[in-house]
Amino acid sequence: MSAPKEASTSKEGGTARPVNGREPGEPATAPVLRVQDLVKEYGDGDAKVRALRGISLDVERGDYLAIMGASGSGKSTLMNILGCLDIPTSGTYLIDGADVGRLDEHQLAVLRNRRVGFVFQSFNLIPRMTALANVELPLVYGGIGQAERRSRALAALEQVGLTDRVHHEPNQLSGGQQQRVAVARALVTAPALLLADEPTGNLDTASTKDVLQIMDRLSESGRTIVIITHEDDVAAHAKRVIRLVDGEIVEDRRQAPVDGPPPRLVEAAR
Repeated sequence: MSAPKEASTSKEGGTARPVNGREPGEPATAPVLRVQDLVKEYGDGDAKVRALRGISLDVERGDYLAIMGASGSGKSTLMNILGCLDIPTSGTYLIDGADVGRLDEHQLAVLRNRRVGFVFQSFNLIPRMTALANVELPLVYGGIGQAERRSRALAALEQVGLTDRVHHEPNQLSGGQQQRVAVARALVTAPALLLADEPTGNLDTASTKDVLQIMDRLSESGRTIVIITHEDDVAAHAKRVIRLVDGEIVEDRRQAPVDGPPPRLVEAAR
């Protein structure tokens, strides 16, 4: 299955522009993510562990980045910092132009709610709430009115192909359907960044294919996506792949242009 496409252009002064706001080949003036000299340490003295060792990274609008690495490579630590769930020991991190290091706890919570959409390996759905209610949750926390919440949540569920499951609770859904609800929940606030942590880790082959097709279509429509994975087959869907070893970037490989479709959609069109 595949998700319905989002509109790929917008009108500004009568001129069509791509959803990411720039023409093919035109450089982004402000990356969605900018990380400079990021260091993360745990412990003190002889017990000190350096999980990240001076990571510098820009992620442009509309890019689809896979962060790879074995256990202990630092990819989960980096994900937590990118998602504003943790803070670095040193270095700077800007998301959508906001300097995360200068924000207080309330400002961080607002940023997480409005600018970052999370997709977790374990789905993290509320068991006794319907798919619709789960997707509405970020909008509830954001103070959005009931009518608008419902409209936006239904649109997000349509985007992931679940219009016939809106009133089902998680235990009435397959693992793949639960993850698609989680993707809809991540999209409902129209975030600057979609951050997915091993989103196919608990899925069977068919459900993995469904979720990755949705990610591909979102990327094609101009969404900025960062996916954490240890699987080469998952990373093959991304436009760019970086690999971490012992807290350092040892590989940075471009698989498709930022402004083009992700590689698996290019292959499917041949």
